[in-house]
Amino acid sequence: MINPFVAAIVACTLSGVFVRGLLSARLAGLVLDVPNDRSLHERPVPRTGGVGLMLAAAVTLLAFGGGPKAIVVPAVALAGVFLLEDVNSLPVLPRFIAQLAAAIGFLAMTGPYAIWLFPLLVVGIVWSANLYNFMDGSNGLAGGMALIGFAAYAIAAAAEGDAELALLAAVIAGAAAGFLVWNFDPARIFLGDAGSIPLGFLAAAIGVLGWHRGLWPFWFPALVFATFIVDSGLTLAKRIVHRENPFQAHRSHYYQRLIRMGWSHRRLALSAYALMAATSLSALWLRNAALPIRLLGVVLWGGVIAALALAIDRRWRASPERGR
Repeated sequence: MINPFVAAIVACTLSGVFVRGLLSARLAGLVLDVPNDRSLHERPVPRTGGVGLMLAAAVTLLAFGGGPKAIVVPAVALAGVFLLEDVNSLPVLPRFIAQLAAAIGFLAMTGPYAIWLFPLLVVGIVWSANLYNFMDGSNGLAGGMALIGFAAYAIAAAAEGDAELALLAAVIAGAAAGFLVWNFDPARIFLGDAGSIPLGFLAAAIGVLGWHRGLWPFWFPALVFATFIVDSGLTLAKRIVHRENPFQAHRSHYYQRLIRMGWSHRRLALSAYALMAATSLSALWLRNAALPIRLLGVVLWGGVIAALALAIDRRWRASPERGR
């Protein structure tokens, strides 16, 4: 019997050929990510990888019986909306409305949730969708961390006997692995908004639904994706404190600063993979540990990641890149 994870890898690898083949001379200019002063790449690269990833995941899910419609339908809808964004930039309002509708629709179909909790979950899901988009700026980074994060979800869901959620997470992890064939440094395809926004939504939605079904504690998804959350969250907080426009494109994320200080895309990706694999394995182990050990583990990881952020900040203050 074919494993859905393997099937998704194959499907997404093959879809890379398909989406690159779509880029005829007539269409290429519409879907190329052309470098600018905020970019970390130096040559135009197609930003259609998300189309292939989502297409491969959808086809694989259908072949293996489908996934929870409350998650799959909003994710596919987001991929469609943000494909339009990749081709022809959309205004902020329709993009925000699409994300808000996806979050509310998902929660409405999977609830009930406490009245006080519902708006917090909406904000968290919309934030996660954008978080993934913010962190999709270096070769192999977002794709590799999707592979690790969704694989952790799949393992935890399977261990708790939830075949439906385990299948969905495994298929997304497999599709991310197939995408890495094209995206790992040197990247030949970028994820684009049609991939990064749905992936961020999926990371939050599966995390919330797993918690709602009692598969894992509420902190489990946050620890699995802690590398993404801390980088994006701290960067946003600092920009607000410094009265910078949080919606303006920039190169001040921690991962961007490492690249600007001389790290290669490959070194950054492999280091991020190692860190996220460590937090994910810890989360998998801690989810069934005694409460004091859980608390200690989460606090220790918070300290480790904070120390790494402080170390990067110190190096950045001494870097000649700081003034550029």
